Amino acid sequence: MSSSANITYAYLQDNELQFVPPESFRKEAEIKSLDEYRRLYRYSIENPDAFWAEQSGLIDWHRNWKKVYSGNFAEGEHKWFVGGKLNVSYNCVDRHLNTWRKNKAALIWQGERRDDFRVLTYNDLWNKVSRFANVLKKWGVSKGDRVAIYLPMIPELIIAMLACTRIGAIHNVIFAGFSAESLRERILDSGARLVITADGGIRRGAIVPLKDNVDKALEHCPGVHTCIVVRQAHADIDFWTHRDKWWHIEIKAPDIKTDCPPEPMDSEDPLFILYTSGSTGKPKGVLHTTGGYMVYAATTMKYIFDLKDTDTFWCTADSGWITGHSYVAYAPLALGATVVIYEGLCNYPTPDRYWQIIERFKVNIFYTAPTVIRSLMREKEEWVNKHDLSSLRLLGTVGESINPEAWLWYHRVVGKGRCPIVDTYWQTETGGIIISALPGAISAKPGSAAMPFFGVEPVILDSQGNETSENSEGCLAMKRPWPGLMRGVYGAPNRFFETYMSVFPGYYFTGDGARLDKDGYYWLLGRMDDVINVSGHRIGTSEVEGAITEHSDVAEAAVVGYPHVIKGEGIYAYVILKKGVQESEELKNTIRQCVRRVIGPIATPDKIQFTEQLPKTRSGKIMRRILRKIAAGEFEQIGDITTLADSNVVDELIKHRQP
Repeated sequence: MSSSANITYAYLQDNELQFVPPESFRKEAEIKSLDEYRRLYRYSIENPDAFWAEQSGLIDWHRNWKKVYSGNFAEGEHKWFVGGKLNVSYNCVDRHLNTWRKNKAALIWQGERRDDFRVLTYNDLWNKVSRFANVLKKWGVSKGDRVAIYLPMIPELIIAMLACTRIGAIHNVIFAGFSAESLRERILDSGARLVITADGGIRRGAIVPLKDNVDKALEHCPGVHTCIVVRQAHADIDFWTHRDKWWHIEIKAPDIKTDCPPEPMDSEDPLFILYTSGSTGKPKGVLHTTGGYMVYAATTMKYIFDLKDTDTFWCTADSGWITGHSYVAYAPLALGATVVIYEGLCNYPTPDRYWQIIERFKVNIFYTAPTVIRSLMREKEEWVNKHDLSSLRLLGTVGESINPEAWLWYHRVVGKGRCPIVDTYWQTETGGIIISALPGAISAKPGSAAMPFFGVEPVILDSQGNETSENSEGCLAMKRPWPGLMRGVYGAPNRFFETYMSVFPGYYFTGDGARLDKDGYYWLLGRMDDVINVSGHRIGTSEVEGAITEHSDVAEAAVVGYPHVIKGEGIYAYVILKKGVQESEELKNTIRQCVRRVIGPIATPDKIQFTEQLPKTRSGKIMRRILRKIAAGEFEQIGDITTLADSNVVDELIKHRQP
């Protein structure tokens, strides 16, 4: 970093640089001023039932609810829109058919090859969702059954999700980058009876063997009776059983009707399970229910993205993650947007791939990860400037905090200085965005997530659970529930309360550290537990450690995160080898391959340091604080090491730190 960049960063850290929403944007915005935001925010906190009752009108109800909210954080239980009935598929598709949106583009899909794209209108989407819902019913799927979806970013992924919601099945979308072992674990934990996959995905011109991974996983999943396969990559398939069915044949079968009435679901009926990494090593099956989730997703979409009827919205997230649920599928479709989905990478075959797509489809709102921005800002600005991005009116970031330098590049080069940026903070567990600027009302401070969304009341707590004053760093927690908050951990009824509510009784603990500045802006400081945020994806350190120790030459491993210029956080592994095993670069590569096999490429360690010892207390506990500081090169900030069984290990670790 240059000296001028350092000065800029220090200047930003003093919170002096703010970007005011352009007047042209403000005039047309849903919320037009900071005073208007504050009035509505105060109303949402002081009269939450009235506020959320009004927001529930954003979606259609089969039967109106009787009570807005029941429950509290102290008991760890909460229900929203009690007694109401609705259907998510109906809200995302059917209700648009009697409007001008019937023949409007609902999904625009772009493949990796430029000439490979499809457009589905809302009428097309209704037809395909209804027919595939009948396919699921034909193969024995009914209300409450779990369906595992292991697909690349293709229209069939969204169709499958909506088809499940149409008949009341609970979908579990599994990121297509996960290995067969990770897939198997999630299928077994959810109790899925049917799996939907593709013959393969496409990455950098090569085929990702999705069907092969499913076949390996299903060798140990006797409960799965049907596997429906999308012909996407036209890959050779070596293994085919009576269990396997082609999507294109099933959906066009003579006995499959287009008419499939949407199943009325109770507001608290389960909608989907999505697995997220935890500090215990076993992924948590985060369970979201129907009514509260839909109301919250739609409300955040309306206010934070300032969505208009004519907008084309592109969120680059994969639907294997929560962002791809809330802001690729459910919220934008519920509000009738045109949604762009892309199967491919941001820099293949050339670094201007994203800018090509924005220009081609006249994208108005672009929502991506800081990792993507940092990666693309390494390329020459000419890659951006050669494209007409004048259709853009709003930019967003998600997945991790964005560093000020990347924010400024995004604003200047991509947004041409005229597009507000919403830097959004939220989690799989929260269902939707909980801290963000409102683009027409709140000035942006690069690097800050800005202010809480309506109905969300954050606090900064010290280690004793006391609320702190401004500019104090501490634990980010929430004082009150909101409709989008998860309802539990699937199959583990006590885990939700134990993980999120018991640390600070009466609060929801996010697991993140934060600071509140004098202007009411929140600055996120990263995870306070053993979860690493890699390119916006949460990876449990215990999961990675377990995968490393599956290698036959490894005796023990400890994994921490460290600052990574592209990913935000990288994975740094300290590895103790078994006696007699020689260290080598080849061995490091085989360890990486082991992790890729067990978890998937996203969890591959960036750096591996072989060591004879780990810094442990006399009771045998690894002091991860020390490992994090060494991995980050912060040797002067290691702190007290007097409780270590052998303090000499610290010098050895520093000496052999991987650059």
